[in-house]
Amino acid sequence: MTTLRTELCDALGIEYPIVLAGMGPVAGKGEPVASAELVAAVSNAGGLGVLGGVAFGPDVLRAKIREIRSLTDRPFGVDLLLASAFLQTRARGEAGAPAPRPAPPRIPGESLAAVRAIAEELDVPWLEAPRGASGPSMLPPEGKSWAGAQMEVLLEEEVPVFASGLGSPAPFADVLKAHGVKILSLVGNVRAARQVAEDGADYVVAQGTEAGGHTGRIGTLALLPQVMDAVAPRPVLAAGGISSGRALAGALALGAVGGWCGTVFLVSDEANQPDLQKQRILDATAEQTTVTRLYSGKTMRNITNPLIEAWERHGLQAMPMGMQGLLVRDLLYSIEQAGRPDLLMNAAGQTAGMLNQKRPAAEILHEMVEEAAGVLANLSGRVTVEVPA
Repeated sequence: MTTLRTELCDALGIEYPIVLAGMGPVAGKGEPVASAELVAAVSNAGGLGVLGGVAFGPDVLRAKIREIRSLTDRPFGVDLLLASAFLQTRARGEAGAPAPRPAPPRIPGESLAAVRAIAEELDVPWLEAPRGASGPSMLPPEGKSWAGAQMEVLLEEEVPVFASGLGSPAPFADVLKAHGVKILSLVGNVRAARQVAEDGADYVVAQGTEAGGHTGRIGTLALLPQVMDAVAPRPVLAAGGISSGRALAGALALGAVGGWCGTVFLVSDEANQPDLQKQRILDATAEQTTVTRLYSGKTMRNITNPLIEAWERHGLQAMPMGMQGLLVRDLLYSIEQAGRPDLLMNAAGQTAGMLNQKRPAAEILHEMVEEAAGVLANLSGRVTVEVPA
């Protein structure tokens, strides 16, 4: 069997330096793309599977962690978001009374009107999404934040790796380290890299703009060495464009200790998203992705579609994360009810253009390992190096 190891493998107890991106919910589904099945498949194949846990309340998150453990005895991680919206503590109510539910923020009328106009342009009948427990806001337990309640579960269930897809690990770094949990933090620029390193990240994940989903503006090849210089000697993983063994080998050659891989596993058999979304990734070229704030309020790379094009054409200003979801919830619900999944979120990176088949996650991972090992082994035969005495 091919050997491809870095210090990351020894630290996390894995065979290969490949980490599954903790991808969150696919459009129209409450379950994450990086579900228990995909997490276990990547871990069983020798990488590190990471659950996309952001949308799960404490009880469901605990059940998902235990489901993963029923499918694998290998290490795995959980990815949560630590943006300010997820760190707000819910006030306690008076003795014996339920805590008051926060008043929903006000959305500007002109923005709501523009969203309805987009629906009309796309021939999507307008419907209001049901309000209530299944609505868009995630309400934490009394006296706790959403992320804080989730973190308690991670500690109680002794999850070995925590990944922060957004935000600083500072609020939880000390308690995580006290429990022996390794912390991975994603960043898209050097400033954020310095911050998360200072705030306790054991590994910084430098994610280039090529990446699918929430992403920044700097390419991986430019970002990775700058982040490594900024946080040295703290180890760094590469993300964005790591969908082949060649790309993994390149990242390792630059000094990364591993690859954080999302898009390549979006088309795996175990990925929890509809076949339509998978096929649109397989059919896309590298130029058929675009970065938009439409779906979440933060920059997110998606397979382009007429909804994104209409949003950009109207020149609408996105609202902050959380509020943007409130702005577009009726629009997205209307699209779902109209049977137009082609207009829904379809996160994917620019490496979509090199993916051409659905197959098991283990096959994808092992092919990456073999190719990376081959590239690195053959490098000396293709490059002449002379070092002066």
